[in-house]
Amino acid sequence: MLETIGVSSLEGLYAHLPKDVLFHGQFDIPSGRSEYDIVDYFRARGAENANGYASFLGAGVYSHYRPVMVDTIVSRSEFLTSYTPYQAEISQGTLTSIFEFQTMICQLTGMDVANASMYCASTAVPESALMAMRVTSRNSVLIARSVHPEYREVLATYSKYNGTEVEEFGFDSDTGQVDVKDLESKLDTRTAAVIVQSPNFFGIVEDVKQAAELAHAKGALLVMVFSEAVSLGLLEPPRDADIVAGELQSFAIPPSYGGPFAGVLACKEKFVRQMPGRLVGETKDLNGNRAFCLTLSTREQHIRREKATSNICTNQALIALMATVYMSVYGKEGLRELAMQNLSKAHYLGSKLKRRFSGAYFNEFVAEAKDPEGINRALERKKIIGGLPLGRFYPDLKDTMLLCATEMSKRTQMDQVAEALGA
Repeated sequence: MLETIGVSSLEGLYAHLPKDVLFHGQFDIPSGRSEYDIVDYFRARGAENANGYASFLGAGVYSHYRPVMVDTIVSRSEFLTSYTPYQAEISQGTLTSIFEFQTMICQLTGMDVANASMYCASTAVPESALMAMRVTSRNSVLIARSVHPEYREVLATYSKYNGTEVEEFGFDSDTGQVDVKDLESKLDTRTAAVIVQSPNFFGIVEDVKQAAELAHAKGALLVMVFSEAVSLGLLEPPRDADIVAGELQSFAIPPSYGGPFAGVLACKEKFVRQMPGRLVGETKDLNGNRAFCLTLSTREQHIRREKATSNICTNQALIALMATVYMSVYGKEGLRELAMQNLSKAHYLGSKLKRRFSGAYFNEFVAEAKDPEGINRALERKKIIGGLPLGRFYPDLKDTMLLCATEMSKRTQMDQVAEALGA
């Protein structure tokens, strides 16, 4: 190759570069290894990870059991390698799984229509706000401070340059629920959406019906958000909401350092034309057999940009399939039983600690903790991942910790956590 291009040596390729940017000598990296050496090396590194650690860290990403059936199905090449199902005639398997996903989400949330999934809850929340603005022709959004802080940050990023007015309203310092008076004082005829999370970031269950009544009285829509999908196995579906945005990580999706996850966006049927993303619908083929196709794709790739409802360009089909398999494995009764286990274990731990808020909670709660960081370091030495110090997001809650207990939590581990917090 050097001869062909007329250069006498490899160094001649770099002759035009200044000498001070050229590297001479050997790289400080180890020499090559055999395959079995490499396998042994990575097994040793893997053993250093948090294998065998108990986790009491929730805050939007939860430690739940993943049935082996999930990976068995999602690892099939038909699902693992499939892409956007543009050609329905060769994508029936993917379209069928998405349709089943949409159906299950509607059953779970009490909504009429669900889309094919979003990236995650943090993108579903601002998309739901924009959707409400299109429906109401208003540009003001109210969001509770008890909504996940990272969801609120993404909403702020979305709204920075598109003219959306975003205002936060507070939470009651006693119950941890929405401060109704603060909401009422800020709610007016310019408000497009009121966004409330239940269970909220503190694990407290909100009065969705009351929030809906307040929003509707001013002509606004209620967006109900959830982070912990397992709670819907026990709590009343948020039928009073107009739009539901949420996170399905709890449904067999590994924590994976924060993603990829699968978001949810569902709504009442009358708002479907303003829904972002895509929707799979049922139809019939030429022979009259049941078939599926993309029924609604109000996105930039499919229609004129000025008519698009969102620039969200895809969905999390493979990750959403994990949640679909999970819901199929557990079923209605299994999900309820799972939710009861989460509730009872969290309340066992909560009964041993001093909780900051008095409101009803599902599987996580805020506990008093004088030195959250120090407590977590002590727990780590016992192979326990502690809770989230809330001072990072709420300076007024700096001496508290958000703790979560799921079906994976064992009594002895919960007792150790309680002891570390001075119970």
